[in-house]
Amino acid sequence: MTEQYAPTVSELSIGDQSGVLIATMDNAPANAMNRALIRGLTQLFVDLAVISDPPAVVITGRGDRFFTAGGDIKELHGVEASEIEGRMRDFHAFLTALDRYPRPVVSAVNGHCVGGGMELALFTDNVLAVDHARFGFPEINHGLLPADKGIRRAAALLGVRTVRTMLFSGELFDVRRAVDLGVVDTVVEPTRLVEAAVATARELAGKPPVLYAALKRSVNNPVDADDAGSLRRTLAAADAYFDDPVCKARREGWSRKGDR
Repeated sequence: MTEQYAPTVSELSIGDQSGVLIATMDNAPANAMNRALIRGLTQLFVDLAVISDPPAVVITGRGDRFFTAGGDIKELHGVEASEIEGRMRDFHAFLTALDRYPRPVVSAVNGHCVGGGMELALFTDNVLAVDHARFGFPEINHGLLPADKGIRRAAALLGVRTVRTMLFSGELFDVRRAVDLGVVDTVVEPTRLVEAAVATARELAGKPPVLYAALKRSVNNPVDADDAGSLRRTLAAADAYFDDPVCKARREGWSRKGDR
């Protein structure tokens, strides 16, 4: 199976444990989601979705510190506003592909899961995490915004008031809080994380596929018109903030901090 679903980008590696695909984000040092990684993940789920018997998938990150730090802010250095539009289109396409994938997708959160990583996790069917994992939407403090589709999913799953606090403060929270909020389903020892995630994915995959797919469609309720509107809102927001001097200064300050 690993040869059949070979990754298209170097930032993504694919493994197979008895029919469960393991997609590992591998972009040191923080597994930041650059455009190559986003496109590679999107292509993976688009390609798998059209085969007759798609596999269950576990998504994790390389190393023990970061699941993913979210969007790769270094890609935004010195680029025009059109670059952020393309990036947000790519990320929206990734969330849409996850949303519509008919088989189980499980997140194995091995460390920090913030920004786009939070959005990714909220679009999976089950989330396992290690005790030292951290979560949150820090974008407002870094001169960025989450995707509209991700914000809407967070509000639907976690509640508007809770998500409002997350988004407006930009503060991170620990795995215990993530369990209380419903972000994380199970806390697992680091040495057992992938094993437990594969077992969860295999258990879910053992349900009748036609019923699982139907239930997933009803719960996620993907609608073309809603996705189109969500993308328009994401692009309009990106156009407004990308060249804003306050936002630009925050992005540059955070990027310099990451270089130290």
